[in-house]
Amino acid sequence: MTPCAFPPNIETAPMSTDRRAISFGSKFEKLAGYSRALVDGEWVFVSGTAGHNEDGTISPDPDEQTRQSLRTIARALEQADAGLSDIVRLNVYIADRQDVMTVSKVLGETFSDPRPTNTTIICGFPVEEIKVEIEVTARKRVD
Repeated sequence: MTPCAFPPNIETAPMSTDRRAISFGSKFEKLAGYSRALVDGEWVFVSGTAGHNEDGTISPDPDEQTRQSLRTIARALEQADAGLSDIVRLNVYIADRQDVMTVSKVLGETFSDPRPTNTTIICGFPVEEIKVEIEVTARKRVD
């Protein structure tokens, strides 16, 4: 079996020179060495975002955690000159499968056609209070 390689007539696109990080100064960003979001040309990658309020508190309600996650994501996208309508992919992580419908309802209210793709995973979190975390990829529209 021969190894996979690009055919010689296919050129790869050059890396964007418009690459910048967006940080909110969270202690977790520094501890784990990540940015809230990374802008690379027309693409915006937003790290997994739990429903912490700006003061560091978190509601015990999965509905409110989802809404707060989306508010934080919207804030990051705004700093990247994008918005929730530019999201093309959602990865949603939920601690308890019983909360899937609650979280899904909020997402259904938030996004309209064309809706982003969505993968939802049931998992554990290092902080027990976290019930939902959302990670997104957005593509800024070029007019």
